[in-house]
Amino acid sequence: MEVSATRTDAIWFLDNLAHIRVSGDETEGRLALVEASARRGHMPPLHVHHEDDETFILLEGEISLYAGDSLVGLATPGESALAPKDVPHTFRVESETARWLVAATPAGFERFVTAVGVPADEAVIPSDPVLPSPESLAETAAEFGIELLGPPGALPS
Repeated sequence: MEVSATRTDAIWFLDNLAHIRVSGDETEGRLALVEASARRGHMPPLHVHHEDDETFILLEGEISLYAGDSLVGLATPGESALAPKDVPHTFRVESETARWLVAATPAGFERFVTAVGVPADEAVIPSDPVLPSPESLAETAAEFGIELLGPPGALPS
């Protein structure tokens, strides 16, 4: 058995700090693991993954998770939640900051992170992120099987 420890350079992914911990290249496309951190209020656009399931594992802070037509719950450190493929979902950071892992099965989400993100000047949550236009973000997301359904703040209905 070959063991590897992937540590990517820091990536500013939208208003998150991200690190790709395990890439699809290491797992023959079966799994990717991305670590992310964000500040209170961070909420990605309502979206749906058509090619992968996402599992969120909270490491620090608190996050409200929304999937399908309801609030899944408030996740605290050590808790996890699944956002199955083809189910609209989003989340919101409720604590001052939060840090979590996203496991994508199969892999691919990590390639979206690198396509949208930029190398970080330092490993901190960006204070003044440079965000792509909503149209550009939606176009890039679609290339990775992700459909944006609404702006940040929109909830599943």
